[in-house]
Amino acid sequence: MPDRYAVIGHPIAHSKSPLIHGLFAEATGQDMTYETIDGGAEDGGFARALAAFRAAGGKGLNVTLPFKLQALAAADDASEDARLAGAANALRFDRGRIEAQNFDGIGLVRDIEVNLGVPLQGRRVLLLGAGGATRGALLPIARAGAARIVIANRTPSKAAELARELAPHLSGCAVEGGGYDALASGAAFDVVINATSASLSGAAPAVPVSAFATCALAYDMVYGKGLTPFLKLAQTAGAARVADGVGMLVEQAAEAFAWWRGVRPDTGAALARLTVPLV
Repeated sequence: MPDRYAVIGHPIAHSKSPLIHGLFAEATGQDMTYETIDGGAEDGGFARALAAFRAAGGKGLNVTLPFKLQALAAADDASEDARLAGAANALRFDRGRIEAQNFDGIGLVRDIEVNLGVPLQGRRVLLLGAGGATRGALLPIARAGAARIVIANRTPSKAAELARELAPHLSGCAVEGGGYDALASGAAFDVVINATSASLSGAAPAVPVSAFATCALAYDMVYGKGLTPFLKLAQTAGAARVADGVGMLVEQAAEAFAWWRGVRPDTGAALARLTVPLV
């Protein structure tokens, strides 16, 4: 009988994960199935779905909104990335225990460095937003050798608090946080990453054009929306390259697949299938 895996979220019908993991399984010859599970909006829905999936012999879950915090809380063991992010996006069930990981930031860094060919070593990185996406990205970006990370958020105190909290874990990388107004001094960055949800509503974060003066890459974590307002702003301001988050989606999926199955799939076919032209 094939091993069972799934992605859980609410809503979940739009998820690309079954397509991605189906391609991975076919390419690597893995005997497995992959489905979607809607955890529902009611209290306790995630816990009930998790228990039912485990009882039915499920081997692992990808976790998407709004259940990433609950996934971490349900785990018996969690990686440093998951603990510092305060959320888990992958679970593995092993010998009666639940193990948690967060591969979002790892997938982001791999997409930037491997797929897009932009090294983060020694770079100045601007992260827009101070929510879970930024939390998950900070440690992997620091591990990649970034020299400086600035977190900018519309609520400056939230960005400053996040920087103070995670600074002790970002060895060798300077980190600071504040508001968008603080960027008006003219500071420029090598990589600018939009980790807000602004692009989903057709808006752009209030980042000044000066931030893109030396920008090698402007990256929007939102994917499949074409040239978002943020990416248009970056292009107009002189960013050398722009990219959306489809590579992050695929690469974090590959990390989860490798964690579950012990083999890392090539991501080229999935990237080609899901990439939307940035126009």
